This record gives sequence, structure tokens and C-alpha cells, in this order.
Amino acid sequence: MEPIQQTTPDIDLSAPELTLMQSWHHNAQSWIEAIRTGAIESRLRVTNQAILLAVMGRQPEHVLDLGCGEGWLLRALAERGIKAVGVDGDATLVEAARAAGSSPVHLASYDALVEAKVIVGHDYDLICANFALLHQDIIPLLAAMNALLAPGGSLVIQTLHPWTAAADDYQDGWREETFAGFEGLWQPMPWYFRTLSSWLNALDMAGFRLVGLQEPQHPQSPVPQSLLLVAEQRE
Repeated sequence: MEPIQQTTPDIDLSAPELTLMQSWHHNAQSWIEAIRTGAIESRLRVTNQAILLAVMGRQPEHVLDLGCGEGWLLRALAERGIKAVGVDGDATLVEAARAAGSSPVHLASYDALVEAKVIVGHDYDLICANFALLHQDIIPLLAAMNALLAPGGSLVIQTLHPWTAAADDYQDGWREETFAGFEGLWQPMPWYFRTLSSWLNALDMAGFRLVGLQEPQHPQSPVPQSLLLVAEQRE
């Protein structure tokens, strides 16, 4: 899920990852409706197109969508002749993706992916994570994804732009998404904010080197809508 609003955390910091997963399970159906009805303006105006163009620009034939949600990107890639495989940690989202024609889509938790307990394929030309890296320690997951890439494969990450999301608190730490302004009953979602340097350090420690950085922005907006990182396996 993509954080839309961010506030000072009012969550149980003793187990934020567990609370994060619980919020996914609670909010899954509402999230599906929000995505499919176009309720998130930044996605319609900028970020959906940004991630799609970034992936297409690498000309991959075989893509893994990490944290695929209800599968919109899988379907967009398939329409363009790219073999796309999805994986997500929430069963409701996985079933929605499958029902909409996205296939194959795997159900796997963060830990299962890190420990390679679920087979999600290998030798991918590209792995993308579109607003999907919300845990604190993402280095083990990024390293696990590195191992699934074919030689010369690439990683594309889109996330909230740290400089616009940080407000007056530019340091790593847990934040809370309240889904303010959204219709329906939403459970607040913790997510881990990281600075630009933390993103770059995480890529480096997982065996990647940065080869591209974009700041997708609408012409009528004074600030970027996201940060888009393109990385390749470090030799």
C-alpha cells in the first residue's frame, strides 16, 4: 500500500511490522476499491505512468512485481507483451489480482521471501517495487531479490519522495498513514520512513549500484510526487 498522508506515529512501536501486516489485512478490500476507482489522484496524475515507463524503459521480458497488490501493474505489463509475475503478503489482494486475470501471483510474507520459503521464480530481467517497501530492515529482502535476478538484471523502486514526505522531521523512523479523506473504515498503517541516503545505503548493502534516479512530478505541482530509483547488480 502507498502511504498518502503521514503523521507522528501513534502506534505500538514494539511490533510495528506486525501492525503493518494487520492493517494490510484489514484495509485490503478498501484498497482494491481505491485503486480500481481511481481514488488516489497522485497515482492517476503521475506515479502509475512513472513506474510503468521506468520498467518499460529497461526493455525486460520477465518481471517480478514485488508487493503487487491487486495487480494493476501486472495487467499493464501483460498488455504490453511482458511476462509479469506478482507476489504479495495479503491473501485478499492476491486473490483479487488472480480474479482480474493477473497470473501467476504468489502469496508470500516478507520473512518467507527473505528465507526463500516460497518459490516465486528466478532469472528475472527486472524486479519492481511500487510503494511496497514499508518495513524497517529492507536490506535482507533486497538481497533476496538480487539473488532472483538474471545476470545484468535491474531493480526499480518507487517510493514517497523523502524530501517532500519528511516535513520537519527528516530522519529515519516509523510514521503512520491515517488514510484521512478516504471513504470507508480504514485502520491506520505504520510504515518506515527513510532518508535518501538510507535508500542508497540499503541498495549498496544489498549488492546493488544506483544507475538512475527520477523525481516524477506533475507540471502543475511544485513538488515531486515520488522518488524513483533504478539499480543494477553490483559486479
